[in-house]
Amino acid sequence: MTYPGTTYLVSTAKTADIDAITALLQANSPSQGGSLTGEFSLKKVATMVDGASPVIVARRVADGPVVGVLFSAAPATVQAPVVLAMLAAYAGSDNAYVYGPVCIADSERGQGLLALLYAALRAQHGGAEAVLFIRRDNIGSLRAHERLGMREVAGFVFDGAQFAVYSDAVVAQ
Repeated sequence: MTYPGTTYLVSTAKTADIDAITALLQANSPSQGGSLTGEFSLKKVATMVDGASPVIVARRVADGPVVGVLFSAAPATVQAPVVLAMLAAYAGSDNAYVYGPVCIADSERGQGLLALLYAALRAQHGGAEAVLFIRRDNIGSLRAHERLGMREVAGFVFDGAQFAVYSDAVVAQ
């Protein structure tokens, strides 16, 4: 689907997108100086894309590189220790889903792409509550998610890092 006033093509990820999604995530991984939490191997990305929950991707042109990705997961399927720590701090409502990770190419930041990815994911989840975590030192992401109407609902510490837990329950209700 395309969005009026933008040059982005936003769609549900397909198996053919796995290599491009992996490249985007790896370019923004901690080992490359990025702010994602954790590393994302091809196998890990393939498992996430092929899972039951929607993954949203954005491109500037059809068949162009993936410039944005937003994952989701059912809380019952989560295995990553940092996500389990988030859910222990705040699990959300009965129909809540885990939002993230989200990754936007450096060249596309600040152009409204996050809002497009989020709108597409909300539509896929029927407006259910999104629950996510953001490192407290990632000021840009904190502000971007607040602009979407999300609010901090809890916090936790994992591997010595401080995280804020955000929810869009205010937006969803």
